[in-house]
Amino acid sequence: MKNLIKKIIPSFLIGWYHFSLALIGTILYRFPSKKIQIIGVTGTNGKSTVVKMTTKILEEAGFKVASISSIKFKIGNEEQLNTLKMTMPGRLKLQRFLRRAISQGCKYAVIEVTSEGIKQHRHRFIDFDVALFTNLTSEHIESHGSFEKYRRAKGELFKRTKGIHIINLDDKNAEYFLQFPSDKKISFTISKSGELFSAIRADNIQVFPSGLKFSVKEKEFNLKLLGKFNIYNALAAICIALSQGIGLETSKKALEKIKRIPGRMETVISEPFRVIVDYAHTPDALKKVYETLLNFKFQNPNSKMICVLGACGGGRDKWKRPELGKIAAKNCNQIILTNEDPYDENPLRIIDAIEQGVLKLKTQNLEPKTVYKVLDRRNAIKKALSLARPNDIVIITGKGSEPWMCLSRGKKIVWDDRQVVKEEMGKL
Repeated sequence: MKNLIKKIIPSFLIGWYHFSLALIGTILYRFPSKKIQIIGVTGTNGKSTVVKMTTKILEEAGFKVASISSIKFKIGNEEQLNTLKMTMPGRLKLQRFLRRAISQGCKYAVIEVTSEGIKQHRHRFIDFDVALFTNLTSEHIESHGSFEKYRRAKGELFKRTKGIHIINLDDKNAEYFLQFPSDKKISFTISKSGELFSAIRADNIQVFPSGLKFSVKEKEFNLKLLGKFNIYNALAAICIALSQGIGLETSKKALEKIKRIPGRMETVISEPFRVIVDYAHTPDALKKVYETLLNFKFQNPNSKMICVLGACGGGRDKWKRPELGKIAAKNCNQIILTNEDPYDENPLRIIDAIEQGVLKLKTQNLEPKTVYKVLDRRNAIKKALSLARPNDIVIITGKGSEPWMCLSRGKKIVWDDRQVVKEEMGKL
């Protein structure tokens, strides 16, 4: 149906088509966003984690909450995996979701807002009460036309939200998002003075292989999640809570109960070596994941880091493929390049493009890396497990907890990196 519409309607009318659907949806479901508090979370990385954390805090405070992320849809105690292969559902589905949330007594809806969703007007006619910015790095550049247009799309959420704006002060694009007028601004940081823009600051930061420790206004937080970047995600959720009059003690209780975020630095196997699955599919996210794991590796100098990665097809962000290869070459001992979501592209060409990034690093006097090209993703994971020895780290990136692999001609196969790891580990 979607492809048929694109063929029938001229390209210059596609925008009006999306806008019209948004208008129809909000009328059909009786302007639901006017009867529920809407929190929008946008940025390049960390959105799903912030949605999860915020939802847990609001629930700890006694509220019934609905949420939408790339991982799942949630209304109260009802949860459903997001199998749409898109983070924000279509305009009619989104408005219907909000109406259902209201009918089931939800006080809040926490929504992951994407630039693609904004481009297609999925945010239209939704009255956001809070807009939060996590971070911004290059992503979807081909789709938007430039980084500036990508950033502008993210800015639309803040332009249309007049209530509360929450900004990551440490991101180099913070000033851009701070320019939009709002009733109240809150920011968060781990490096700047907490006096700037009412900033909430994390102090006394400690990063362990088993979790994180930091303090906010002398309240100590002990998280079971991995990676320093999750301190930013936690601060974002804490700021949302504070904006709603929810104290630090409630945030502490909620965040310390979270054992994992599905497919986000998720430890699938702990012994005899560690296997971690993460959604990282941008250069910045991949770099942060590898840096986190290298800190663990340094505690045992004899351990190796074995990396399984690919890149999305469908003509999306081709520029980043060699960049992913460079980052893998700088950080991994053994690299296994494999299929991810090729769509209608030749998957071997995608892998070759990543390999070019790996090979470029040979001229920089780095230690030569062992690189394997294994097209079948299951066989690639199997290969990584077979190479691993006690105390090694296997990191599989690109898909996280996604339930599908997207192939040519619209074909999808059921997939879950975590389940494949468990199945192949059981065969060793």
